[in-house]
Amino acid sequence: MIPLPLARIAEITSGALSGMADPRAVVRGPVVIDSRGVEPGSLFVALKGARVDGHDFAAQAIRAGAVAVLATRPVEAPTVIVPDAAAALADLARAHVAALPQATVIGVTGSAGKTSTKDLLARLTARIGPTIAPVGSFNNELGHPLTVLRADADTRYLVLELSARNIGHIADLARIAPPQIGVVLNVGTAHIGVFGGKEAIAKAKGELVEALPRTGVAVLNADDPLVLEMASRTEARVTLFGRSEAAAIRAEDVTVDERGRASFTLRTPSGSGQVRLKLYGAHAVENALAAAAAGYELGLPVATIAAELSEATPVSRWRMEVTDRPDGVTVVNDAYNANPDSMRAAFEAFGVLGKGRRRFAVIAALRELGEESDSLNEELGRLAGGSGLAGLIVAGPDAQPVLQGAYAAAQEASAAGPPLAGAPPFPPAAGGPPFPVGGPAHPQQTRILHVPDAAAAAAELAGWLRPGDAVLVKGPRAMGLERTAELLLGGARQ
Repeated sequence: MIPLPLARIAEITSGALSGMADPRAVVRGPVVIDSRGVEPGSLFVALKGARVDGHDFAAQAIRAGAVAVLATRPVEAPTVIVPDAAAALADLARAHVAALPQATVIGVTGSAGKTSTKDLLARLTARIGPTIAPVGSFNNELGHPLTVLRADADTRYLVLELSARNIGHIADLARIAPPQIGVVLNVGTAHIGVFGGKEAIAKAKGELVEALPRTGVAVLNADDPLVLEMASRTEARVTLFGRSEAAAIRAEDVTVDERGRASFTLRTPSGSGQVRLKLYGAHAVENALAAAAAGYELGLPVATIAAELSEATPVSRWRMEVTDRPDGVTVVNDAYNANPDSMRAAFEAFGVLGKGRRRFAVIAALRELGEESDSLNEELGRLAGGSGLAGLIVAGPDAQPVLQGAYAAAQEASAAGPPLAGAPPFPPAAGGPPFPVGGPAHPQQTRILHVPDAAAAAAELAGWLRPGDAVLVKGPRAMGLERTAELLLGGARQ
């Protein structure tokens, strides 16, 4: 960050110095909310959470090299005391951006694909100037300002990911770091239970384009009608990406290889280039096009954009990470998070990658779906149960709708064939014995099982797998299903 004396930090945050804080002491290092991340010159922000109070770690932060603590009450350390630490963090980030006149702020939002698109776009902007982008999914009221505060006087591009848990959240984030370019990927069903419907989600995502200045650029998905409508909500110039003819930046001649990686012709107003993605899943094409459109607006040559997209590999963890074990078992770890749209995309990609192999999946019931929770989770079960898996494990609580849908789909798929001898009564209780399904649609047995957690899923699945099998692991963040993948790959965490 740009070095700031404590007196200036107190002025920006409307705070008061306490604990023998030297107003001339300068914060030069990162601003952090975890005392374990303190470096010499840091500012430690003490936040009170449901389980941990950062104020209890103030002395530890100072011993680790922090210059001071931003806190809401006196602690045994040099302190800037403010009424609200999170609000003060936002104020500090807002002032920080204002002091970076050479930096171009690019915001990315959407119901799915934000992080992958952000990573691709940051790769592109790094070709033309020093770039700051969030680590993983630092995209909320804490992660957003913390990312902004990592910028310094040399920073040319801030590629930021903006998430919304309700109306007004993206507008708040955009006020911290006003964007010059806004990228909207899609409007899906993530958090639909909180918003109440896709129209409300579209209203929230559109706050990004509303925040753009007249001299800015809105980069919109031509293939999503709700995103396309956002063109009317901004005075900024609009550029479209997608697969339709309406898109200025579009993909043509899309093909997918046996591992589920897409190739396409990147068509732009000034020429075309060939892209061969190393990222998995056809849905990666949309993310690549969005990044390409923003990069094109920044003046990157089409050949450079195509080359960089073709070389890109996953940066943020647990998003379509494909790993082959020594015995030939392929584990697809897409466990960072899940919603109905991303689940469909994952199963589509997995169907291609696992073609001709025994395939297994570990999933969990989706969250934040409101009144539609049971029906959407039953639909998820039908998707999984009808996708030709050799085995399906549903982990965690609230699994009954998923199991019900999975059993129904598997039963329908095998209806034309004779029942297997010794099959248990339909449907078995959740947590009961596996449910075998036979018939032409499932020449192998399909086993469906409910387990309590990620570790139990790995333990059960380990006994099912044979060399050459493929496994998909995907579920909501709260379930932590990445542990299932780690255990299957031999990386057990303590």
